[in-house]
Amino acid sequence: MIVKGWCPGAWRPMMAEDGLILRIRPPEGRLSAAQTHGLAALAREEGQARISLTSRANLQMRGVRPERHEIVLRGLAELGLLDTDEATETARNIILTPFWQADDGTLKLARALAQALPEFPVLPGKFGFAIDTGARPVLGDVSADIRLERNAAGQLLVRADGEQTGEEVTEATAIPRMKAMAEWFLAQGGRRMRQLFPNQPASMAPRVPGPCEAGMLVGFAFGEIPVETLARLGEIRLTPWRMVLLPGVQTPPALPGIILNPDDPMLRVFACTGAPNCAEGFAPVRNVAAGLAAHLPEGKTLHVSGCAKGCAHPAPADFTLVAGAGGFTLNGAGLDPAWLLRHPGRVFGTE
Repeated sequence: MIVKGWCPGAWRPMMAEDGLILRIRPPEGRLSAAQTHGLAALAREEGQARISLTSRANLQMRGVRPERHEIVLRGLAELGLLDTDEATETARNIILTPFWQADDGTLKLARALAQALPEFPVLPGKFGFAIDTGARPVLGDVSADIRLERNAAGQLLVRADGEQTGEEVTEATAIPRMKAMAEWFLAQGGRRMRQLFPNQPASMAPRVPGPCEAGMLVGFAFGEIPVETLARLGEIRLTPWRMVLLPGVQTPPALPGIILNPDDPMLRVFACTGAPNCAEGFAPVRNVAAGLAAHLPEGKTLHVSGCAKGCAHPAPADFTLVAGAGGFTLNGAGLDPAWLLRHPGRVFGTE
């Protein structure tokens, strides 16, 4: 079924101005080398230049022609990247720590949760789960309603999003406890767990490209992987930080579009698709964002949005440019878009 709305999937894409938006949820948040290469080939067949990374560690294709939707679905199914039906896809809203180790139980727990989800109650579309059971939690500021984590002693905890403490569980009791928490949540009549526990998300140290405990993190401007680069990557693990993890890799690959410098300002710049690809957008925004990036003060973030919805970065940024019918506003003050690019230092108060 093709709809306009949120959130898209592969079975249930969203219609945009430039075509369909399909969101792909790879099982366990990873792709084998064969899947990576196969997805790149499929994307090329559909005229795709880039594959996007989402804030929930999924992949996204946009601009797919509606008459090609069934062909794309068949291609994803052949690669093992498609759930059996829309209901299964919607329910399997699970994000894993990308830093899992083979012996830490993360994959076992994620598989157990995925297998148990048909027995869970029907939850709201955005309701999700985090399996954050590596050496330490890293997904505290990523959207998830029920979290499975470890404490400092290595004990498993089930925690409702927004709660400061969790309930100790074992591998055997973790999934039943998550199911019981989901049932309790529905009985409260909420749409997201944070409505019931409205504490601010934990502040996590920002992740940057470079060596990490499981391999190598590499970043991409605006979270978009060029298809030609995807075709040359091997196994990847997806992250919610506009980066992918290359497991076991020690030497960073020199490929088009990859950001390897942890100080690259493009890691701190966020922008949606904007006009003309989005019907809601009042102006193109990525050219503005890229033009301002080099002038962004160290440590500061910039969000450039094509409309007031702010889809690309719902969290606050140090500088927020919003396109509207009368031009751009910077943190609420009106600015001429041509002036922005001529005087970037004045935008950021550095000249």
